[in-house]
Amino acid sequence: MPEHVINALPTGAIEPEFLEELRGQGARMVPHWPVTVSPPAAPVSLSRIRGVTVPPASAQLLDKMSDYGD
Repeated sequence: MPEHVINALPTGAIEPEFLEELRGQGARMVPHWPVTVSPPAAPVSLSRIRGVTVPPASAQLLDKMSDYGD
C-alpha cells in the first residue's frame, strides 16, 4: 500500500486565509438562508420522562459544571 504525505494542520487548527475565505462565503450566503421562528417547545412534566439513563461519569461531569451543578 503506498504511503501518502498530507500536509495537515494540528487538530482544530484552521489556516487564517482559509478562515477568512470561509467567513466571506458565509456572509455572502446569509441572504439565501430563510429564517423561520418556531414557537418554543412546551415544557414536559417530569413524570412523563421515562427510560432516560445517564452514565455516572456523565452525571458527575455535569454536576461539576457551574451551568448545571456547582
